Amino acid sequence: LFTLVPRERCLINLTIPNLPLPQVHRRSAERLRDLCCTNRGTFIKVGQHLGALDYLLPDEYTSTLKVLHSNAPQSSVEEIHQVIREDLGKEISDLFVSFDENPRGAASLAQVHKAVLHDGRTVAVKVQHPKVRTQSSKDIVVMEALVNMVHWLFPDFAFMWLVEEAKKNMPLELDFLNEGRNAEKLAAMLAHFPWLRIPKIHWELSTTRILTMDYAEGGQVNDRGYMKTHGIDVNEISQNLGKMYSEMIFVQGFVHCDPHPGNVLVWKCPNTNKTEIVLLDHGLYQNLHPDFRLAYCRLWQSLIKGDMKGIERYSRRLGAGELYPLFACVLTARSWTSINAGIGKTPVTCSEDVEIRRNAALYLPQISDLLNRVPRQMLLLLKSNDLLRGIETTLQTRASSSSFIIMSRCCTRAIARHKRSKARSRLRRLQITLSESLTLWQIGLYELFLWVKELMLGG
Repeated sequence: LFTLVPRERCLINLTIPNLPLPQVHRRSAERLRDLCCTNRGTFIKVGQHLGALDYLLPDEYTSTLKVLHSNAPQSSVEEIHQVIREDLGKEISDLFVSFDENPRGAASLAQVHKAVLHDGRTVAVKVQHPKVRTQSSKDIVVMEALVNMVHWLFPDFAFMWLVEEAKKNMPLELDFLNEGRNAEKLAAMLAHFPWLRIPKIHWELSTTRILTMDYAEGGQVNDRGYMKTHGIDVNEISQNLGKMYSEMIFVQGFVHCDPHPGNVLVWKCPNTNKTEIVLLDHGLYQNLHPDFRLAYCRLWQSLIKGDMKGIERYSRRLGAGELYPLFACVLTARSWTSINAGIGKTPVTCSEDVEIRRNAALYLPQISDLLNRVPRQMLLLLKSNDLLRGIETTLQTRASSSSFIIMSRCCTRAIARHKRSKARSRLRRLQITLSESLTLWQIGLYELFLWVKELMLGG
């Protein structure tokens, strides 16, 4: 990772062989992948996140680290049998008609096996790696030591927030019963999306280390080859992904914070011929405080329109202070020039992407300072933004007009709902509802205009 840090900020003399930069990146990425696989647990989670940052990191890093999304190191069959025996009190043969000993996927904390119940239903059995619970506490101690070492080598960088978040979130992710409750809560919240599938939990076969759910078919959301083979429209997937996350963030305030490609599957049902999104791994969620959520809504409205006063006001309200221009750039992964024009009006260009990558390295100390300032809720939202932006980059649908229209609708609904809850009279509530309807109608009219324009250009 030293290849990503500006040389003039390094206090130690690094000797890098005279190799082409892509080759240096590839070698460093392979070493980082091997380090993650050797240490497992928390280190794999870090590697998964880095592997999804297609819009920010060199391709040599993302292509090398993508293997960690679903093909991380596995536990042995004997270890899996032992966990099931300890937690469920029975042998596998007593619980299942069949149990595929080759895992369908392996990640940082667990691996998933396909099995068939005695009533004929096919399920996915997620089994926690037996040593990960004790190892994770050691990982956090190691991370804390590494963070302090980085701070000593590069005094401008302070990443203690990373350790604090790991200490808070790791116990939640290791409790699979908590994950099951989160899955059911989100399924109820987003039941109005017919294309969203969240596998049903089988509570009688679930514990803190085992989670049994309906088995879901599908390919990873960043697998364009799979989508092409199965006739899945990438634009439809991108739009529905945007609808799902805009609803979670702006309207519900209950956000799935680990949408790396291994946790989001796409599937075309052969019976209905309709495309579905399957959302997995519900261990890490963020409950947004209402005041935070509303400020975040208004900030995104300002970013889309290019309202500079609004961008400054709501960025400061969210803790960015005088670093609000950097905060806006980090949040959107867009240049300050594009933000001034309104990100809803300016497409992403190759030159802008190059500028963002270059500035990400140049402004690391300021970014570190910013991340120490903002509310802790913002950190997981930034992580989710990163992962979703990586998926959009792979699907080549990043910063499309439809995504901003979806966000605008959700922000409008969220703010109107808040105003109605505070209104004291029926007349005031009626005025708010009419204003909301008018704004949504204007957004719909703009969407129709864009559709006609696209149709004419296509012709």
